[in-house]
Amino acid sequence: MYKFLPAAGMPTGRAPLTLLLALSAAPLLCAAPPTYNKDIAPILYEKCAICHRPGEVAPFSLLTYQDASKRAGLIATVTKSRYMPVWKPEPGFGKFQHERRLTDEQIALLGEWAKNGAPEGSPKDKPTPPVFAEGWQAGEPNLVLKTGNGFDLPADGPDKFQCFVLPLNLEQDSYIRSAEFRPGNRRVVHHGVIYVDETGAARKLAAASGSGSYPCFGGPRVATTGLMSGWAPGTIAEPGDPQLSIPVKKGTDLVVQIHYHPSGKPETDTSSIGVIYSGPPSKGRTSLLMVNTNIDIPPGESQYLVKSTMTMPQDVEVSGIFPHAHWLCKDMKVDAHLPNGEVTHLVWIKDWDFNWQGGYRYQAPVHLPKGTRVEMAYTFDNSDKNTRNPSTPPARVTFGEQTTDEMAVAFLTVVLPSPADVSAFQREMRLSLLADFLEAGDLSRIRGRIPGLNAERAQQMLKMFDKNGDGKLDAEERAALIDFLRTMMK
Repeated sequence: MYKFLPAAGMPTGRAPLTLLLALSAAPLLCAAPPTYNKDIAPILYEKCAICHRPGEVAPFSLLTYQDASKRAGLIATVTKSRYMPVWKPEPGFGKFQHERRLTDEQIALLGEWAKNGAPEGSPKDKPTPPVFAEGWQAGEPNLVLKTGNGFDLPADGPDKFQCFVLPLNLEQDSYIRSAEFRPGNRRVVHHGVIYVDETGAARKLAAASGSGSYPCFGGPRVATTGLMSGWAPGTIAEPGDPQLSIPVKKGTDLVVQIHYHPSGKPETDTSSIGVIYSGPPSKGRTSLLMVNTNIDIPPGESQYLVKSTMTMPQDVEVSGIFPHAHWLCKDMKVDAHLPNGEVTHLVWIKDWDFNWQGGYRYQAPVHLPKGTRVEMAYTFDNSDKNTRNPSTPPARVTFGEQTTDEMAVAFLTVVLPSPADVSAFQREMRLSLLADFLEAGDLSRIRGRIPGLNAERAQQMLKMFDKNGDGKLDAEERAALIDFLRTMMK
């Protein structure tokens, strides 16, 4: 807004109309263009340097003006399209730690900087470059486990998913505070996920393959006791909370699934796991698995919806979420419907990309009171318009662990008031899952998720509790069956 000030000798009062018109036509003074030191370096240091620095997975560093300025146009392009930095969750659908999403203002600054020739600016405006921890981020481990003596990857070809079995060799039951994945060859390691196997089943698969590892695209291919942690580019390992240490039994193995991406030349990788032990926890920690195995996507179907629901049997806190599907998924959403009618958004990914999956930790644990219904809804595109479709032409796709199969899974990390609550919580969640199957009338989906209860046995029990003989269970009959199973499982 201009304020007219009369020149010397000019009478005060209303400005002449011709002068006002001239002023209105005059060009406005523009702010100085953004510079690297003042405007751009803070963005790159905070959002990009975790990957774009020497020794990390990104193909080039962005820690200096020289590195960034010669790529100013590229930076402007990939940030405007939100291709980079990679951050899949939608804003407003879960508040997560270490969010790499750029604001609209930051994207505009990067574009203006490139448009104006990427000026460096005054040295006094330059912030101090970030300092990253060298070595183990979660702290010095008590035990370091390596994924064999080197896994060889060819120069090209399809991505590989390999599971490595790492025995803890425990002489007694123990507790793990944290297990940090450290990639050996960052040129080819895309991501890693650590599971806990108390059964020895993964060890048998590795032995059958003639090595300490075996192929595993969709998951570890065995029934694990939970997902412990994971790593993907940009992950910041946390030291872990002694209150939430994880009990592990004598004879337990860690199973590490690694996604390898060929680099164009033969490579070898030996990644590591740093384990930090702890005393017994003071709070309960467990993984809640949401899954729907009833997937059958016809070729050409672009809006195939898969849902799963669970009802919380007690008050819980959710500290993190790890959504998972394969190549055909395009939209995944998990919401919590509270007993009072409110909805808490846990995560929404509108453009799922298997290549950029990861786990997300909430800034603060999300409280879900007893009776909260958690709903998962994933949409799949099995048409020829889906550029990520592994089949050309599109083929029928069902649930499974192979590249051409699909999954609809969400792991929720749940915190309970006491370790003593874990067993009862897990039992109630299995019963809740069974109740949902019974209500839907689809017993084929049990698939061993209730110990000792297969589909055939479930059909026998259905007949036993079908008091009115109508071939199905009404709400009262279902409740009676669930109460019976609850007594059997204690």
